[in-house]
Amino acid sequence: MLVSTKAIVISSLRYSEADLIVSCLTEVDGLKSYMLRNILKSKKGKLRTSFFQPLTLLDLVANHKNKGTLEYIKEAKIIQPYQTLHSDVYKSSLVMFLSEILKSTIKEEESNSQLFQFLTYSFQWLDLHENYANFHILFLLKLSQYLGFYPDTSTIEYPYFNIQEGTFEQHFDDHFSVEGEEIEALKLFFTKEFDSLTEIKLHKKTRTATLNLLLNYYQYHSQGFKTPKSLAVLQQLFN
Repeated sequence: MLVSTKAIVISSLRYSEADLIVSCLTEVDGLKSYMLRNILKSKKGKLRTSFFQPLTLLDLVANHKNKGTLEYIKEAKIIQPYQTLHSDVYKSSLVMFLSEILKSTIKEEESNSQLFQFLTYSFQWLDLHENYANFHILFLLKLSQYLGFYPDTSTIEYPYFNIQEGTFEQHFDDHFSVEGEEIEALKLFFTKEFDSLTEIKLHKKTRTATLNLLLNYYQYHSQGFKTPKSLAVLQQLFN
């Protein structure tokens, strides 16, 4: 079936000498993978490799058979070209990190318009702003809401965070409780939006610990989640 849809590029993988396999989150059908034949060698085709950089926002006309096989893109155009995401070294490292996160966590081949709108807004915000040191922490926290495992904040005043249950607790559990500066830092993000991120001031060690806390939380709650390979580069740049 031929469909027109907005899409977010999650990842692309070279296949043979001239082909790409591209994974996209589409607005109408969720996660889709496409075979792009001869795109790496063609200079006259309608599709360009530059369209399929991670997190690029696209308008697609594609053939969706919805049989779990690779689909095909007929037409593609960039909705709104990014100004900085793929040219700034710090932002481009963050882009790789976020694309790996999405590749590990988004699996559904069904529409999720709220998730799609959240991602679109998040990436456009990141592209246009320069104060984003804590962006990835708030992004992971907010993303967990759309993935179904947002932490319970009803007892947020308690000092311990149970990483298995996703709750703040008064008493320490030897197996699943986490304590320390990263817990107090995490609490700061629950009431924040991207526009108010500058209100949070974190030491580099606390920021790293808070990020690692969230990644561990994802490992407990997102099946098949893998720590991004780009994490080491990201931490080096942001520290």
